[in-house]
Amino acid sequence: MTRAALWAGSCALGALTLAVASTANAAEPDLAAFQVALDTVWVVLAGILVFFMNAGFALLESGLCRAKNAVNILAKNFTIAAFAGLAFFFFGFGLMFADGNAFMGMGGFMLLGADNSPATGAAYEGIFGSLNWTGVPLEAKFFFQACFAMAAASIVSGAVAERIKFQAFILFSLLLVALVYGLTGHWIWGGGWLASQGFWDFAGSTAVHSVGGWAALVGAFLLGPRLGKYGKDGTVRAIPGHSMALATIGGFVLWLGWFGFNAGSTMAADPGAIAHVATTTLLASLAGIAGALAASYIRTRSFDLSMMINGCLGGLVGITAPCAFVSAGSAVIIGFTAGAIVVMAVELIDRIRVDDPVGAISVHLVCGIWGTLAVGLFAQESFSSDVGNGLLFGGSASLLGVQAMGIAAVGAFVVTASFVLWKIVDLTVGLRADEEEEIVGLDVSEMRMRAYPSDAVGGRSIDHAPPEAAAAEAAAAHPQPTITDPQTEAVS
Repeated sequence: MTRAALWAGSCALGALTLAVASTANAAEPDLAAFQVALDTVWVVLAGILVFFMNAGFALLESGLCRAKNAVNILAKNFTIAAFAGLAFFFFGFGLMFADGNAFMGMGGFMLLGADNSPATGAAYEGIFGSLNWTGVPLEAKFFFQACFAMAAASIVSGAVAERIKFQAFILFSLLLVALVYGLTGHWIWGGGWLASQGFWDFAGSTAVHSVGGWAALVGAFLLGPRLGKYGKDGTVRAIPGHSMALATIGGFVLWLGWFGFNAGSTMAADPGAIAHVATTTLLASLAGIAGALAASYIRTRSFDLSMMINGCLGGLVGITAPCAFVSAGSAVIIGFTAGAIVVMAVELIDRIRVDDPVGAISVHLVCGIWGTLAVGLFAQESFSSDVGNGLLFGGSASLLGVQAMGIAAVGAFVVTASFVLWKIVDLTVGLRADEEEEIVGLDVSEMRMRAYPSDAVGGRSIDHAPPEAAAAEAAAAHPQPTITDPQTEAVS
């Protein structure tokens, strides 16, 4: 082979090498950009599922309450999405995730401030350092978390239903999300003091559900029970909801949304993580139904659909904190226990004369506490080396102790702050509807419309009757508003 031929061959090989290297270098940023796009699509789609849970809350709560308050409950759930979302945009997101101190974020309001998302880890240069582990744009992070904030506010709605003033609920929810939810969220998810102590809550058994549950407990206590709920001798009188069909559909909608709630908290299109979280979430919810069915049958010798629905939701709340840290088998135990807990908690809360029309306190607060403790019991190092093993898998009691400390700290703060906020609302716009308004129903007295125009009180339609006349007529027709027959309840 001639020297010229060798030279020509070397040039050709060099050109080919350069071309391959250039293609490889160009593919690297393209692959990274594709991963960001994939992660972003997943996070936004999961957030949409969480947002759709607002419809589930509306259907469940209106179905488990009386027809005369259906429009009021639907309006509360529709409106709170707006006010909670805006409150989170203006204040809550910054307090929760912006850099600051151990107790609160100190900037980031209205998404303002330095940020170079989707850069992660050491490459991130911005004020939202607690979110630098997820490689999606800042607005995708906000969208997903804003939908969580709406869910926290919606929890309160069911527990105070059928006797709270519309404007009182809206004002309280706005303050809850703007201040309380953001502060406690910073402790847990924003790099605050609980996170530094080793407190773990993957998708929000405490950060979302218990916060809403504690606020609901204080609100229901301060409002007092609905008229006729408890007898003078302490007996508990059933006030059935008007549509188990709506309640059941609402339960299914919440169930669907929960897969976005938990699996979406991976905040990345990670196949293994998404599949594991979705599986533990599914199994816990199924076991929750079984647990509630068994417990309610043992206690009443009947199959209570409302308990089955709340058992499913209790199982979902219970698995929300540990869903990424526990095995499929542990998820079944956690969910079954949560379902049984719901039944017992509903009875206990009624016994202390706190009227919760939909069982929100039992589902979100009590099962939120259980789910948070479950991390300390059932976590396995094979699923997260950062969390380690829970007490039942060879770990020490320290993890369980930190989980209990977090529950107590968040509970003490939210109860105190909620009490103050409820009192502020009471002093400004008032908390409870008047007795006559409660008797005739908040649809007529506050909303000036009815969910079912054919409903009648006292034998004739009051669709367009003035609230005062309707209230007087209703009071005369029903001097004791204690209803036990579901068919009667549906039109009263």
